[in-house]
Amino acid sequence: MDSIKPSALPTPNKSRLARTFAKVLHFRMATGAALVDGIQKVKSQDNVSEDLSVGKDEELENKVAMEALLAKLFASVSSVKAAYAQLQHAQSPYDADGIQAADQMVVSELMSLSELKQCYLKKQFDPSPETALLSAEIQELKSVVKTYEIMVKKFESQLRLKESELIFLREKLDEETKQNRQIEKRLNQSGQLHVLDNLHHSGLTTTHFTTVLRHTIKSIRSFVRLMVEEMKSNGLDIDAAANAIQPSGVYWKDDHKCFAFESYVCRQMFDAFNYPNFSLSYKSLPDKKPEQEHQLFFRQFMELKSLKPKEFLAQKPKSTFAKFCHVKYLRLVNPQLESSLFGNLSQRNMVSAGEFPNTTFFASFTEMAKRVWLLHCLAFSFEPEASIFQVSKGCRFSEVYMDSVADEAFLSPESDPQVAFTVVPGFRIQKTVIQCQVYLSPLHTNVSINDKGT
Repeated sequence: MDSIKPSALPTPNKSRLARTFAKVLHFRMATGAALVDGIQKVKSQDNVSEDLSVGKDEELENKVAMEALLAKLFASVSSVKAAYAQLQHAQSPYDADGIQAADQMVVSELMSLSELKQCYLKKQFDPSPETALLSAEIQELKSVVKTYEIMVKKFESQLRLKESELIFLREKLDEETKQNRQIEKRLNQSGQLHVLDNLHHSGLTTTHFTTVLRHTIKSIRSFVRLMVEEMKSNGLDIDAAANAIQPSGVYWKDDHKCFAFESYVCRQMFDAFNYPNFSLSYKSLPDKKPEQEHQLFFRQFMELKSLKPKEFLAQKPKSTFAKFCHVKYLRLVNPQLESSLFGNLSQRNMVSAGEFPNTTFFASFTEMAKRVWLLHCLAFSFEPEASIFQVSKGCRFSEVYMDSVADEAFLSPESDPQVAFTVVPGFRIQKTVIQCQVYLSPLHTNVSINDKGT
């Protein structure tokens, strides 16, 4: 059913009623003047003049009667509109009594319109046009006001509906966000390495290493996002923190400062990567051949790959991987950072005591640490071992060794970008080079590659 549009509704105006009163007064004054003038003409004029005066009176009466009829016509139309609006309003939500009352009103007003038509055709005008004119104007104004009241109720109902829809969409957004986080968490877990389940040491290739590296970088970035969110929620100055990591850093976009945090995490986690077990309690046995040592690292990789970090740490709290988690956490999350994030040093104290905090933040850290450890074990499974490298600040960009994390550095044809800092280190496996990821700034110098780790 068509809706009543506010633009189609007549605007109630107090001056209309005033004009109606003015018309009635004008009619009465004109009639009275005509009567007085008629009496004078009886005394001073002949019968012809008297007939002309009577004709003018009749013409004025017919005019007023016609205006009264038109006023009643417009009043009935306004009543029909009001009844129609009420009928629409009663349909949603469904109101049987309201629909019946509105329907009766529509029928009644349509009958009134039919009666007005007959009165016009038969020249049957209201005997008291002044009163009819005022009554019609009042009826029309009441109908317009009633229509507006119904429209207001309709708009209020629509507003409540929109508010309910908004609440529903917000709840749905929250639910979808939670599901996305769960999916992301599952993607960062070991189940994504199931393609390596049937892998044997003899079949190890650089493709397997790049697969593990890709998941390691995802895990690092997930931890960085969590760390930055914790910093923001605790009111820490992100700009100041980024500048502390990369002093005088210039970024193409403001949100690129996240790469500074990513570079910091990678620098801490990959430090000493080129040493067996990150130089944590590893001694090469003289009676073991190099091939046996490579197989030992491969077995460590396969053992940890299918387990969650929490499970492995619970089973082997004194393992080298457990020590790796303790050392790296204490270096990565310094006392000042932890105090700013959590308001105390309780987690750090637990880690220092050889324990593993049961928190979301530490769980995210151990998942990242596991990926770095797996990558390290796999690197030492190769013959010769895979090595890590990074490029120094100010190096000229090289497509052989580097991959830019920000395409904006190449948008200007006149730019000759230089390395501002290494975000993710690169790797060499036999004759294969896996590019390091760098953030570029628009200057250049000579290439300098550091093979001694980060």
